[in-house]
Amino acid sequence: MPKMKTNRSAAKRFNKTGSGKIKRNHANANHLLEKKSSRRKRRLRKSAIMAKGDVKRIQSMIAYK
Repeated sequence: MPKMKTNRSAAKRFNKTGSGKIKRNHANANHLLEKKSSRRKRRLRKSAIMAKGDVKRIQSMIAYK
């Protein structure tokens, strides 16, 4: 069976941690920032761990990363 292809768009958005969890960035931090509070913008800068229900789908997309 041939190798799976990495989904390049997913590879740019997600990373694996040392323990194998999937790390992602928050949405809503790119534009229309004037109306968002400093606290909210600061929290959006930090990465988050992928929700449990989405992990299996994303792992197959970034199998070799």
